[in-house]
Amino acid sequence: MLTLPNLLTLSRIFAVPILVALLWPAEQGHEWRTGYSLAFLLYCLMGITDYFDGYLARAQGAVSRLGVFLDPIADKIMVGAVILMLTATHDIEGVHIIAAMVILLREIAVSGLREFLAGLQVSMPVSRLAKWKTTFQLIALGALILGGALPQWAFVHQVGLLTLWAAAILTLLTGWDYLRVGLKHMD
Repeated sequence: MLTLPNLLTLSRIFAVPILVALLWPAEQGHEWRTGYSLAFLLYCLMGITDYFDGYLARAQGAVSRLGVFLDPIADKIMVGAVILMLTATHDIEGVHIIAAMVILLREIAVSGLREFLAGLQVSMPVSRLAKWKTTFQLIALGALILGGALPQWAFVHQVGLLTLWAAAILTLLTGWDYLRVGLKHMD
């Protein structure tokens, strides 16, 4: 159970409170470029571990039930926490909150759907489009964190908002695909 891939996944989960703590002073209204910079570095490290935990598990033949269970949870915890903090710090505000909410709601709905289908022993593999959604989501949130560290580079924040909307659109498309599959197995 305590393989390197699983330890990497667990490290992402345990890093989330640190990430939130680094952004917290900005939520309190303080200018906190250092916190954003450290949060960006930690966020990038978490993204790298997300890639390597899956890669190593497959390469070493160490794919485990624990890893299959924890990996999507770690991703959702990280994305949810970052979206909530960036909303609290007003890095995501106004109409852009809609894109953030679409992402959060889809994550919750698809998790519930996967749990329901697992009870029926129906597998719902991750689609290629869902992987693109995740990529846009990670870029968007990373750019929004980096934008807080580099407020003089306003385009970084704009890239974050643009890719947040791209992720939200892909979120709707992939969410609909998963729902269509799930509806086939409901009474």
